[in-house]
Parts: sequence; C-alpha cells; structure tokens
Amino acid sequence: MAYSISTQNFVALSDLHPNLARPSIIGVVIGKTDVKGFPDRKNIGSERYTFSFTIRDSPAYFINVNSWGREEYVRSLSESFRVGDCVTIENPLVQTKELEKEEKFNPTTPSCYKLLLSETHSVVKICCHYEVDTKLLSLLHLPVKDPQDFYSLGDIVANGQSLDGRIINVLAAVKSVGEPKYFTTSDKRKGQRCEVKLYDETELSFAMICWDNESIQLAQSWMPRETVIFASELRINFDKFRNCMTATVISKTIFTTNPDTPEANILFNFIKESAATGALDDITEDQLKESINLQTIVDIYTVEQLKVKALQNEGKSEPVYGIIYAYISTLNIDTDTSKIIRNRCSGCHYVVNEMSNTCTFCNDNSSDAKSVFTSFDLLVDLTDHTGTLRSCNLSDVVAEETLSCTVHEFLTLTEEQKTALKWHLLLERSKIYFKLVLSPSLRTGLRVNLLSCKLADPVEASQNLSEKGRK
Repeated sequence: MAYSISTQNFVALSDLHPNLARPSIIGVVIGKTDVKGFPDRKNIGSERYTFSFTIRDSPAYFINVNSWGREEYVRSLSESFRVGDCVTIENPLVQTKELEKEEKFNPTTPSCYKLLLSETHSVVKICCHYEVDTKLLSLLHLPVKDPQDFYSLGDIVANGQSLDGRIINVLAAVKSVGEPKYFTTSDKRKGQRCEVKLYDETELSFAMICWDNESIQLAQSWMPRETVIFASELRINFDKFRNCMTATVISKTIFTTNPDTPEANILFNFIKESAATGALDDITEDQLKESINLQTIVDIYTVEQLKVKALQNEGKSEPVYGIIYAYISTLNIDTDTSKIIRNRCSGCHYVVNEMSNTCTFCNDNSSDAKSVFTSFDLLVDLTDHTGTLRSCNLSDVVAEETLSCTVHEFLTLTEEQKTALKWHLLLERSKIYFKLVLSPSLRTGLRVNLLSCKLADPVEASQNLSEKGRK
C-alpha cells in the first residue's frame, strides 16, 4: 500500500482544530493497542470494535487516534500497519479530548485533541520508508518523555513496594525475550503473555510482562543484549509470587527502541563492555538472590515427571517451579574445600576472580569496589523411586540451611565431622523446592536450583507420594 507523499499538503498535528475541513496528516506510529469488542448499546446482541494508536510528526507533538466500527473494518485497519510505520490519515474527525477520561487508558499526549476514524469518511494509508523524510523516521528514536525522567531498575528495587501500582518511565537494556504463551480464561476469552527480562548497570535481571499482542510483537523484534528501550508509562507492581517488583505493559505505554539520547548511549556502552568482557555470560539466575515466595509453589513432581515436563518445555525459556520428595544421593562435602566454597561479590553475587579476589563485572562498571563473601557452591544428585536428577545447584543461604551450618562453621569441622554430616543427609528423605530451567550448554541439559531443602515430614511425604502414584 505504497503512497506518494510528495503531492499532498499535510496539516501539522500542532495546528489541528475541530473546524478544519477534510484535514490530511502524516506521522510515524509510536504506539498501538489490540482490537477489542464491546456490546453495542444501539443494537442489542451485536458488538462494536475498536483499537487506538498514537502518531507523531515532530519532537514536541503526538496525538491519539481511535477507530470504531464493524469487526471486519477495524481488524483489517489494525492489521494494515505496525508500530514504526509511517502513515497518512485523510479526513479524521478532530475532537476535543476529555482529559481525565482520555488519559486514563491512553498515552498522555501534549495535544488537547484526539482523532476519530470513520469507515465511510476516513482513509489510512502506509508510506514507503524511502519516501518519508528522515526527520520523521528519526522520531522513532526520540522518547516521548524527558529523556532524563526515568527510574533505573536499581531505583525501582530500592523503592520496593512504595512504587506498587505507580506508573513511571524506565530506561533499560533487553536481557532476554520469552516465548509468548497463549491461554483461555474461565469466561472463554483468549489471552496471551510474554515476559521480557531487562537489565542495566544497577540491576542484572528485572521482569517486564506484556499482555497484549501489539507489545508482544514489538518485543519479539528486540535483540537481547543489544537493544535499549525507553518505556514511558509502565506500571510497576509488587509480584507476590516472586516476592519482588515487576513492570507491566499497559495501554498507556509507549516504547522507544534504541533511543538516541546521552542517557541511552551510556547504557549502550555498558552493554558493549559487558559483551566484550563476557561479564554477563556466567551470571545466571541461581547466582542472583532468589526471592521466590515458597508458599506459592504447590506443584509436586517425581523425578520422572520432571524430566517429562522439561521435554514438554523444550525451546521455552520460562522456568518450572515445584516440589520434589527425594533423597540427596550425591553430596561431596568431604572433599577439597576450594571445590565447594567460592568467594562471591556482595553487589551482584557473581563468583569473583580467584587471583585478584575482585568482581570483574561490578568493578568494570562502577567506581566503588565491592566487598566479597564466602559461599557454598555445591552440585548434588537427587533421587527418588523413579530416577535421579544429576548436578543440581545447592548454593549460598539455601546450602547453609540444608547443612545447618554457615561456611565459617563448616570450615572448622574435622574430616570425620564432615563425613558424618554428609551421611546424615544422604540417608534422609527431603522436601525440596526447586527451580528448573532448560540449559543446552550443560551436560544434563537442565539447570536445577534448590530453593529450599529440609527433612521431609514422613507422613506428608508418604501421602504425596501415594497420590502421585495414583495419577
């Protein structure tokens, strides 16, 4: 649907007003919502459909556009363009917006108007990029908010639940983009979900959740550890399941991909330096502080069922959380302590360089030298009546709780005491909370992190195992 823009005069968004006759405008699409249906009050039993998008024609001006009508018309129009496209709009209705009502669910704009599209009177066309002024395309890399008005991920974590429900701006790099998950709600509505992990100089992993198709499609275009985003009007929530803060994309959110700002350039340099040194390559979720609320983990597995679950999740990046009643069948704590105790950075929990005893990640990206602390770093095998999970990670505080001693206390034990401790744990069935992630680089193909490992109540274990056997 190429459209020549050289033969037409366009009205600037800043010059729009309701009395204009048949205005034509041009702009780049910077935001877009999914199509939704609503009961038609005038025609009982039928539905009207709508979607909205936001276009921009200058650094200072952008405006929201709404389309209402038949399902076929609205869906066809929505599917004809995406965020990042340049479009022309002929003969929209210019309407004064009701500020409180309009900006509750739509992006906040500097215009006091909104545009309405009519199936019978309005026309939307896409422009080929080679026909568009580069100044117009450059607007795609300019945040709609003050480039300095944002929270770092570390600021969000530090503020904690005081930000719960707040709508803020965020500048961050993309660490990973999960596969979209599709589901059907109890009232038969179809839905989707995609989790994006963000990071910056202050926080190594922060979850952002997309619930609509438009933001999910946009996220799929982002390159992990290469893309920087400025997200305006993200909602921040406290996630009770993970016991941490997360971000949620809402209908007000506008993403600026790879923004051309000094603040973003600093983050770009951080990404490049991290990639060059490989500092982030070995920083995995188990080396970060696990903050999962164990009370929310209720799914119980046998070893065999867990391996089947892993096969079903092949190609997906989302972790599996659960409980397993098993014996620790391998626990090499009566070996060379250098193999089971490591020094970690107090800032990021990354294993520090043994020669320099400094964190290559934090010291490369901060002027403040971080202290180090000693931590268990064990690999254990878990066995039940269906099989064995090999090389599971038992580290840091969880390892201390399992062994019932701190690293410093462990170092004072004699070899006989270490061996006695080992066999005490090997002979007992444990209730183990775990997190499983597919990891093709590992020999087992799985990375299993123990979130809690305590001696199981015999009656509880017996009841759950018998129930699993009947399924």
